[in-house]
Amino acid sequence: MASPHSAPGFQDVLAAAARIAPHAHTTPVLRSQTLDALAGCQLHFKGEHLQRGGAFKFRGACNAVWSLTDAEAADGVVTHSSGNHGAALALAARTRGIACHVVVPDNASPAKVAAIDTYGGTLHRCQPTQAAREAACARIQAATGARLVHPYADARVIAGQGTAALELVANTGPLDALVVPISGGGLAAGSALALSGVSPATRLFLAEPASGADAAASFARGERVTGLSPDTICDGLRAEIGAPNFDLLRAAGAQVLTVDDADTLAALRLAWQRLKQLVEPSSAIALAAILQQPALFAGQRVGVILSGGNVAPGVLRLAGEAG
Repeated sequence: MASPHSAPGFQDVLAAAARIAPHAHTTPVLRSQTLDALAGCQLHFKGEHLQRGGAFKFRGACNAVWSLTDAEAADGVVTHSSGNHGAALALAARTRGIACHVVVPDNASPAKVAAIDTYGGTLHRCQPTQAAREAACARIQAATGARLVHPYADARVIAGQGTAALELVANTGPLDALVVPISGGGLAAGSALALSGVSPATRLFLAEPASGADAAASFARGERVTGLSPDTICDGLRAEIGAPNFDLLRAAGAQVLTVDDADTLAALRLAWQRLKQLVEPSSAIALAAILQQPALFAGQRVGVILSGGNVAPGVLRLAGEAG
């Protein structure tokens, strides 16, 4: 297995799939004739909102936790997270019986913070900046000896997240395109690695909130753009794209599609009405990106990773009002 700081490859995704198999769910692939007609293509939805912890994040967290030696695991793990990764790491740590510390920004979703607590994670609050998150993690590492599991730039996490796309293609066969949400880029980079081994002709598209489009700006400039202040309903997509993630995605030829929050809420409502699935905005954005680009996907077989289902009650109210 690649070290936390080395570049993972397709073989690491295969190893992750075997490692997490005793712990992670194999999530279903969902279809809707109505949504196919609306989009003008065949949509294959990978239901990661039905994963343990309610999000794909459990895959990467579980792979990271179970990659540790007994000596490494003894002092527990630490991370920073706006919610889903923290909850996933706490749950993964519980499967191994080790401690988990989670640094949470003050603006994190209360529902996701509650999940971290429910799964046994020790919460540490901080200001909602990347610098504050990293400084708090460093203090906890120094005090406890806990191993850092970065939410998206850790090679073990990236490989674990790639198992969702691996399962999707195993179920559907090769796809013309795959659309995933993009924030830090763990799911996106992992998906790129998986596709390189099982469906190399598949084009990878990354759905990002228009009001916090650092990935789009980074791809346009050819180098990472940092320092933006995202203001989006997609609370899980507020992190900046990681350096290793950006490099992997550029090499894979991925393309970023930006989406307004209003279109994301409309897609959330459609998933609710037509798929009968409740997903969070950070997940619905992938469907929204397809619906706003009909010519790009017309007549194709398109995979969509529904990344999470941890929805705050206020979001449901907004989605209902948008209708």
